[in-house]
Amino acid sequence: MTTIVIPTSTSVTESAVINAPLSTVWHLIKLNSFPEWWSALQSSESVKGVSDETDVYKWTFKDGTVVEIKQEAHSAIDHYITYSAISSNPATTYSSVISTVRLFPITSGQHQSSTFVQWSANFSGDADAGVIQDARYKRQEGLADLARKVGK
Repeated sequence: MTTIVIPTSTSVTESAVINAPLSTVWHLIKLNSFPEWWSALQSSESVKGVSDETDVYKWTFKDGTVVEIKQEAHSAIDHYITYSAISSNPATTYSSVISTVRLFPITSGQHQSSTFVQWSANFSGDADAGVIQDARYKRQEGLADLARKVGK
């Protein structure tokens, strides 16, 4: 039996305008702070002994999935964090993913003093359409959670 593979984009980007100043939102965009606002996450714990030069966190999701996340880049000047998943239990159906959360201050117009947040993911070529749709949904949910957190 032949399996039909449907070609799909291996990247996803979701964005939202968050009704809070960039300084308020940026404070929450750290790997250990994601559970403070993302309802899918139960906890984030620093993994010690991996490397003195690398930040690795164990994210435990509420569904029981445990993913080790490695911080690849972080800029307090350009307001972004990039991270990759280095292991997952249960295992993923794709080889790799790298994600970036990037913030931009909105400086004029009706959303002045708000923050534009963009959350992207780039998957390896073996990610299928279901993985991409799931990533899209999780980012939409996460951005809505972030908006609720800073809206209080």
